[in-house]
Amino acid sequence: MSQKSNKYESDGRIHCAGCGVAIQSENKELIGFVPASAIEKQPIICQRCFRIKNYNEASSVALDQDEFLRLLSGIGDTNSLVVHIVDIFDFEGSLISGLQRFVGNNEVLLVVNKIDLLPKVMNMNRIRNWVQQQAKQQGLRTVDVVLCSAKRNIGFERVIEEIENYRNGRDVYVVGATNVGKSTLINRLISDYSDLTQELTTSRYPGTTLDAVRIPLDDGHAIVDTPGIVYASRITEIVPRSFLGTLLPDKPIKPLVYQLNEGQTLFMGSIVRFDFVEGERQSFTFYISNALNIHRTKLERADELYEQHQGELLGGPSREELADIPAWTRHTLRVKRGQYNDVYISGLGWIQVNSDSGALLDIYAPKGIKVILRDSMI
Repeated sequence: MSQKSNKYESDGRIHCAGCGVAIQSENKELIGFVPASAIEKQPIICQRCFRIKNYNEASSVALDQDEFLRLLSGIGDTNSLVVHIVDIFDFEGSLISGLQRFVGNNEVLLVVNKIDLLPKVMNMNRIRNWVQQQAKQQGLRTVDVVLCSAKRNIGFERVIEEIENYRNGRDVYVVGATNVGKSTLINRLISDYSDLTQELTTSRYPGTTLDAVRIPLDDGHAIVDTPGIVYASRITEIVPRSFLGTLLPDKPIKPLVYQLNEGQTLFMGSIVRFDFVEGERQSFTFYISNALNIHRTKLERADELYEQHQGELLGGPSREELADIPAWTRHTLRVKRGQYNDVYISGLGWIQVNSDSGALLDIYAPKGIKVILRDSMI
């Protein structure tokens, strides 16, 4: 790193000598974090730049939606390959809405991470075709789709091959939401591609105060690591951090099948409620973390049960913690006869409706959480 002095810009704040982001010492999960004890060092670099430079390791940092969109707005002016990382367990919640209009004519390689969480019996070709169809419906044009698990090193060689195949000597911009495994993939790319003898450089985009980190490659181009975008429509963003270990699976999930009559309710912890309001007796398969408690009751007793036992018998965050989570909103979903659908709940997983006889469902989830019917993945 060249010897740059700590720089105060027009906003009066100190900025990182590596990537140019404004320095802060309050929250290590956000961009620009530096421990308070290191604030006076010359030159000063943020923790993310420090870890890349000294340990060849990127760390995950988050950015709010408005700042992230301003950051994306400059990618369309470049000639680059865009690698968009999504989480198969939270596909719709981690796909960047409207990405296509920001990247311009640049090609998008869609990397679908965390396939290690899917049941081992699933057909990966079917999953890949499903992903392509869903991405197309969202208006995203992709040059290819690659399924992988960066954590378990499954399919990662294919990711490297496809990046090299489509990069054609250009920069690679890596974009994604928080908790999709972006930093894990960046670290693998660093170890495979990058000679970090060059200094981290600043990549300023027009009209934005935020700078991404450029990780130099041997051919003079770079991997550009962008902060993860925070989508408040995902349950993972609103629950206490202590509960994430329960909510996010870390090994292949075991689907849970429930045979239900109309007028029955299932609580998933104290976070989400599933009501089978109307329909023939049928089965529903739950693809959610196996650490999450599921409790069955009659619909007529559901309100009373929740009032008395939230955060206790029902599991999930404590009653005190639940007070800080937005109140439930009801989503009424009608599965039409002859259709096979999933009830997708962002950050939680999905429930497969196994019958084509139709059903009327009510889903209660914290206000703002994305709850939709989608084509069945399986």
